[in-house]
Amino acid sequence: MQELVAGFTGQLKKALEIGKQASLHGTVAPLQNVVIAGLGGSGIGGSIVSELVALESGLPITVCKGYFIPSFVNESTLFIASSYSGNTEETLQTLQQAIQKKAKIVCITSGGKIAEIAKQNGFDCITVPGGFPPRSCLGYSITQLFYILKFFSVIQSDFEKDLNSAIQLLDKEEQDSKTLALKISNQLEHKFPVIYATTFNEAIAIRFRQQLNENAKLLCWHQVIPEMNHNELVGWREKNDALAVILLLDHDEYSRNLTRIEINKNVIKKYSSTLIEIYSKGTSKLEKALYLIHLGDWISCYLADKRGFDANEINVINNLKDQLAKT
Repeated sequence: MQELVAGFTGQLKKALEIGKQASLHGTVAPLQNVVIAGLGGSGIGGSIVSELVALESGLPITVCKGYFIPSFVNESTLFIASSYSGNTEETLQTLQQAIQKKAKIVCITSGGKIAEIAKQNGFDCITVPGGFPPRSCLGYSITQLFYILKFFSVIQSDFEKDLNSAIQLLDKEEQDSKTLALKISNQLEHKFPVIYATTFNEAIAIRFRQQLNENAKLLCWHQVIPEMNHNELVGWREKNDALAVILLLDHDEYSRNLTRIEINKNVIKKYSSTLIEIYSKGTSKLEKALYLIHLGDWISCYLADKRGFDANEINVINNLKDQLAKT
């Protein structure tokens, strides 16, 4: 897994090449909304991109992580089926529903049943390299989603420029990122992580949580500021040094959130001895997001080593899929 994390910028470069060569076709009906269907390592790309473009997108974007699509899906919907393996049960079911609703369909996959369905029906399909754990291929899904949204004029920004800048930033910061990740993993050893981020950064927090789950085999939770100020903050009442709070922050946070963060820190410090502040690096939202994502990936790998687990092993998920296949 560490080799795969180390190759993240190489993956982003390859993803840019794939996106530039992708063959997409326009729609007959004007688009009114976008639905991105996907789960796990494939689905988180949709969550991240939808948040990154939330203040720019001319259309509402919904991320679907279950068996059913929203009732509003119709011929004016851009439906993106994202499944790295191409065999994700839930995504296959939602794809069939989108076909019935006559949505404009684009697939992102390395093969499997989704690639077969796309070929049989003449759907647009961007094929990415296969054979890796889906969670290690986030660079492929994020990049292709940007290309799709740009092609269909859902966004207008020059994401390629920002992505290339992010690649340069990550390469420049790689050794420092690994050093910081090792330091943070030492702080998290024997702890229960609690991850906090601000609005529009929740997907980054989710990605970090999922990497700790899958790579480090560790339970944890996340919440978002300011929403958690209206509920979870009240739960900080008992001292518990087993909890380690991680704040994912930007230096240019919205001023009201900065005020809230300082108040939150004063409350949390009374009940937990470990509070870690991680600041993003970069200029654009995409640079900052990829920096935090990459740093989180390294933390999860180092923590897996410290906990004595194989970061690649996901036997419990494979067993679940085997049991589902029998029913």
